[in-house]
Amino acid sequence: MNTKASNKKQYLATPLQGWLEDSGYAYLTERLKSNIDETISFNGKTKNCCVAMVDAVGSTKVTAHLSREDTCKYYGIFLNAMALIAREYGACVVKNVGDSLLYYFCDEKNPDGRSFAKTLECGMIMLKCSKIVNESMHDAGLPSVSYRISADYGTVMLAKSVTASSDDIFGPTVNICSKINRKADPNSMIIGNDLYQNVKNIQGYSFKQKSGVSLGFKFDYPVFALLKNK
Repeated sequence: MNTKASNKKQYLATPLQGWLEDSGYAYLTERLKSNIDETISFNGKTKNCCVAMVDAVGSTKVTAHLSREDTCKYYGIFLNAMALIAREYGACVVKNVGDSLLYYFCDEKNPDGRSFAKTLECGMIMLKCSKIVNESMHDAGLPSVSYRISADYGTVMLAKSVTASSDDIFGPTVNICSKINRKADPNSMIIGNDLYQNVKNIQGYSFKQKSGVSLGFKFDYPVFALLKNK
């Protein structure tokens, strides 16, 4: 029997004790040295993208009172609805992280600058569809869901993951998009300054500056609430 396979089987059988022993540590060290780049592969490519995140507000508190089955239904209705809308607008849906969905619009697929407009339009229609989403929640005997959307623009790094069918994205733009999300009020959308500079003249929208977000620099990063003109 292969020694490496035998070791793996042994330590998986006793996960805590085995991995903490010297021999388990040695096996793990060997795995890290030889296979550390197998799961996520960076290809060196970058893209300029509008990155967006939609996050369910207060879902941990809401689902604390639900059964496991109802919790799955709750997240399923919300995340599937948001993913459907994002894809209808041509977004690449990357992944869901807990109660959030990460997606992006890429410049190369929208050379006429439509990625900017699509980001705003997609976010606004997500908010508009909250009534339909909550009707589905109520039909399933579940509580309503509120959500907030954040978006920003910048360069992202692409990576292939063995666990995902589409490219994963990394970099400061993704981190900022996640960080500014909590600046949005429930059932609203907020955007970072880099996206704002590219969309501020698009007709049909108005923007309200909010208190900035600290990114560890001298000045806070400006963020803006997005409003659709009637």
